[in-house]
Amino acid sequence: MAKEKKNKKTKEKKKEHSNGWMSELRYGRSVSLEFFKTHAWLMLIFVVAVISLMGLRYKTKTKMSEIKQLNKELQRVESEKLQEKARYMSLIRETEMRKMVAEKGLDLQYQDQPPYELRDE
Repeated sequence: MAKEKKNKKTKEKKKEHSNGWMSELRYGRSVSLEFFKTHAWLMLIFVVAVISLMGLRYKTKTKMSEIKQLNKELQRVESEKLQEKARYMSLIRETEMRKMVAEKGLDLQYQDQPPYELRDE
């Protein structure tokens, strides 16, 4: 009987030892209230740091998308500016040509339509 009791105790100790750390962690025994009391400031700093990094990442992504959108708009506006400048320069040249024609007394007129092509078949 004594041997059986010793065998039972050694088997129980082996089970506790093999599952000791894992079972303590699983049932929450290894992380006690004292652990949280002593390391609360460290955990608070860690949580605040993680949340601030997440916020910084979100802010950076939104700013990057805004920059991309503004770059596209800038390219479009620059293209429109070049087109308007070309139209303006064309009007200035046309006005100067009309002035010169009027000063020289030439009987030339600006045609609104392009010239016709006549073909003899």
